[in-house]
Amino acid sequence: MARVDEPSPSTGGVPSPDAGVVADDGPGFPPSEEENLSPAAVAAAERVALATSPEIMSDSLGAYAQSWFARVRGGESGILPVVGGLLLISILFQSLNHHFLTAENLVNLLIQAAVFMLLAMSEVFALLLGEIDLSIGFVSGIGGIITAELVKQNYHWSWWAAMAAALIACAAIGFLQGTIITRVGLPSFVVTLAGLLGWQGVMLLILGKGGALPINDKVINDLASAQLTATVSWIVVLALVALFGIMTWMRDSRRRGSGLVAPPASLTVVKILAVLAAGVVVVLICNTNRGRGKVVIRGLPWVALIVLAVLVLWTFLLGRTRFGRYIYAIGGNPEAARRAGVSLAWIRTFGFTLAGFTAGIAGIIYASQLRSVSTALDGGQLVLYAVAAAVIGGTSLFGGRGKAAHAVLGGLVIAAIANGMGLQGYSAAAQYTVTALVLLAAVTIDALARRGRTTGR
Repeated sequence: MARVDEPSPSTGGVPSPDAGVVADDGPGFPPSEEENLSPAAVAAAERVALATSPEIMSDSLGAYAQSWFARVRGGESGILPVVGGLLLISILFQSLNHHFLTAENLVNLLIQAAVFMLLAMSEVFALLLGEIDLSIGFVSGIGGIITAELVKQNYHWSWWAAMAAALIACAAIGFLQGTIITRVGLPSFVVTLAGLLGWQGVMLLILGKGGALPINDKVINDLASAQLTATVSWIVVLALVALFGIMTWMRDSRRRGSGLVAPPASLTVVKILAVLAAGVVVVLICNTNRGRGKVVIRGLPWVALIVLAVLVLWTFLLGRTRFGRYIYAIGGNPEAARRAGVSLAWIRTFGFTLAGFTAGIAGIIYASQLRSVSTALDGGQLVLYAVAAAVIGGTSLFGGRGKAAHAVLGGLVIAAIANGMGLQGYSAAAQYTVTALVLLAAVTIDALARRGRTTGR
């Protein structure tokens, strides 16, 4: 290890030419210096360990677990709060109503949560940048309207062409709003609030007061209501798990072979087994007969695969590409990102573009659930639920921290609250109040964790 002498004050903080390099053969400080380390230096080393991923600090499963527990004690709780919240919600509603954890209700819960998950993943792009998008609720409605309009007999577009046109239009809306925010310099809150009002007006103009537009296409209507057969469900899930396992093992093995940072092999095996167990549980639940009487309904809903596909795509984009790293960099410190050569305007614009694109997917799924689009669509409530779901899942309101998976977990929490309270017959007022309390708790946890990290630095 090498140590550079401290710069002298006379050189203005720049190391003097006489500053030498002292080398030692072992890791860490020389023995004579280890004994003289101050408590502040020891605390600094501990903070560095907490800020470092357990995969970097660990060479075995046991070491990984110790490092992970240390980070949790230091305030880096990750998704633990939302997972714990889901367990508490499930236990509470199951104790109040024994139908909550039945296969029929759990599958219905998964279908109901799809829109919240997709809208929350849309909002994550804005939140990661330290911005907000209040328009995605009605942007999703525009996506549903375009899809429904194009498959009408007047136009008779194929389902895939209508959906593609709707997604392109929603992405264009996001691009337009992002351009105004970045090029004109207006706050995202103001621009997207104007978008909320403006796109609601466009919806009313197309549909007319109290109007509704049915979707005359079986494929689109089946997106939220149809399911795979029981056998195909097993084949699809096991194939996806096998693909995940192969890719994860090859990636980690390649990194270990190249001497790069990688989790221990035992941890890779645990991850693959955990995904396999989750997939098996989901298929067993979905393959349970949910029909009534002589009607047999089994299989994995299509909408679950759509949400999974979006989750995988955005997880890869944010975690494995330069674009994703730039988004986190801008959200964490815009000035530092600018000085590093990141184009803030383009990255922010494309972030809002992807937010609009994802909102379009949510709008098509929402229209599929209702088999129509009407003026009853409450885009204001949808966007508030989207923000709540993203934050409850663990995405920071201050930017730079969050994942697409956080949005999925948060969407499950929002849907579970609405579903469980609906089974109990509670009013909408009670549902809003409970959701508000859960959101407040999530923001409090986020603020306390942020304060702890700031104090550590």
